[in-house]
Amino acid sequence: MDITTTTLVLLCAFAFLAGFVDAIVGGGGLIQTPAGLILMPQYAVGTVIGSLKIPAFTGTAFAARQYLKKVSIHWRQVAIMGTIAFVSAFAGSQLLSQMSNRFMKPVIFIVLLGVAIYTFTKKNFGQQVHKDLPIEKSYMYAVLISLVIGFYDGFIGPGAGSFLVMAFISVLGYDFLKAGAHAKLINLSTNLGSICLFMLKGSIIWSVALPMAVSNGIGGILGAKLAIHKGNQFIRVFFLLVITATLLRFGYDIFWKK
Repeated sequence: MDITTTTLVLLCAFAFLAGFVDAIVGGGGLIQTPAGLILMPQYAVGTVIGSLKIPAFTGTAFAARQYLKKVSIHWRQVAIMGTIAFVSAFAGSQLLSQMSNRFMKPVIFIVLLGVAIYTFTKKNFGQQVHKDLPIEKSYMYAVLISLVIGFYDGFIGPGAGSFLVMAFISVLGYDFLKAGAHAKLINLSTNLGSICLFMLKGSIIWSVALPMAVSNGIGGILGAKLAIHKGNQFIRVFFLLVITATLLRFGYDIFWKK
């Protein structure tokens, strides 16, 4: 089944926008995934999702490179979280290939609504590092975050970057900029875990994935540079916009879509 030139151009445009948004605050999959499913209805869902993991990985990698120039990283913690997230995402993608994920959306909708309200009312949320957790507790939380969000990213996907940012801020006490940098590195691991599974199953359309990867990467570079330049307050506003868009998307799927 061939993809028309017009369809490929549209997919690349959505990939660029997804990379740009994802680099700032996560949630690029909320743009890229629906676009892929709508524009490639002739393919199985697993094939579409598998193909979109390639541009998602590329955009995240370029964005992470920009953050690494400006933000100090807890490399030991990232190594542990990345390893766990890789395995969790691999398992989640394996489950995705066998069942529907629709039952998860009402739960996610409620969680996101709570996060949006909390972020809007707490003006200092994510504006500075505000926790000094004991090392043991910090690593325990890091493992749980990796397990849960890693599995979610492999199983459902869209919004995982935003969930990682939220977890680093609310649980580990990072500010938005530091949370964004660490979230990108863990998101690389979750994407890679899913890619390995989909490659083993032969579920990647490379003629679509590679052009989208270039577009997503360019968007990721520009988005990361803007986030670093503008700082925490800008990221907070952008975060609220993405969370609101996520709520509208899931709300549509739950309450209106038949």
